[in-house]
Amino acid sequence: MPNRGNLIRRSQHTRSILLVGVPPVLELDLFGPASAFDLVNKLVAGSPLAPANEPPYRLTIISSTENCQLEGEAGCRLAAHSSYKDYEEEVDTLLVTAGPRSIDDVGAPEFREWLRRMSKRARRTASVCLGAFILADAGLLEGKRAATHWHWVNELQTRHPNVLVDPESIWVEDQGIYTSAGGTAGIDLALAMVTEDYGNAVALNVARHLVVFLKRPGGQRQYSVSLAAQAPKSPTFEDLGVWIVENLDKPLSVESLAQRMAMSPRNFARVFRAEFGCTPASYVRQSRVEAARGLLQESGHGLEKIAAHCGFGSDEAMRKAFIDVLGVSPGHYRTTFQTHH
Repeated sequence: MPNRGNLIRRSQHTRSILLVGVPPVLELDLFGPASAFDLVNKLVAGSPLAPANEPPYRLTIISSTENCQLEGEAGCRLAAHSSYKDYEEEVDTLLVTAGPRSIDDVGAPEFREWLRRMSKRARRTASVCLGAFILADAGLLEGKRAATHWHWVNELQTRHPNVLVDPESIWVEDQGIYTSAGGTAGIDLALAMVTEDYGNAVALNVARHLVVFLKRPGGQRQYSVSLAAQAPKSPTFEDLGVWIVENLDKPLSVESLAQRMAMSPRNFARVFRAEFGCTPASYVRQSRVEAARGLLQESGHGLEKIAAHCGFGSDEAMRKAFIDVLGVSPGHYRTTFQTHH
């Protein structure tokens, strides 16, 4: 049982959610989870989950600075409820958010010590996106699996080699510490916590009101990022990338692509890797997966037809590519994300 020390207790029914911002914060990382928890309060008001009008969650936003000012990356200036120095109440869930500019200035050593102390008292500790850097700097992720935004995974691993950085998962949990990827993954994480606390039905109702998907499991990979990090360096190869996407049903071998670029296959493969950061075969495969994703979401076509349209050759080949690239099968992906009815 966590040692809660002399923390002030409010209600045996209300869970305290402490949202800690290390400014300048990414606004979505802070308000996404906050909105999810707040919606629980609104949706269950007057129900058995809120006896005597006591809300399921009590949200408090605090700043890692000595005052209540909480600057946002997009220019918002927020007044937090308090500074971390003034917070002495009970905490059930400690959730840390940050931003690109704040991970190099994580606050005073006193703040890191406070974070370690509060984490011991909390039932669970969490971070959204770059908040993982703050937890790591406080020593809370040593030897643990952790997630962060795909663009920052290498930086987190470099700075904290003892953290087991998961480069693909939307969120992970290790020994009561939860870490999540980019902004919307913070909502996924909050919904997972709501499910833990009050069950699937409540979480699903919140997801519907937020117009987001509920069933994105923590191990699911960060979708739609495979090609985002592979923009070519020259306009010539940018044109080739567009041509590949427009001709996925053709045999896109290294030889045929090299011929299109008037290069030898060997030189083409070398230059392509330098431009895109991956092999031609890998890029083509990922492009086909991206195209198939769109059809699975927006169309009612069968898997065999989608596989042929995207150049996989067979639905089994498409299935293998989806599992390798996204970690789920095409059928599972469609069930989760399809918008066509």
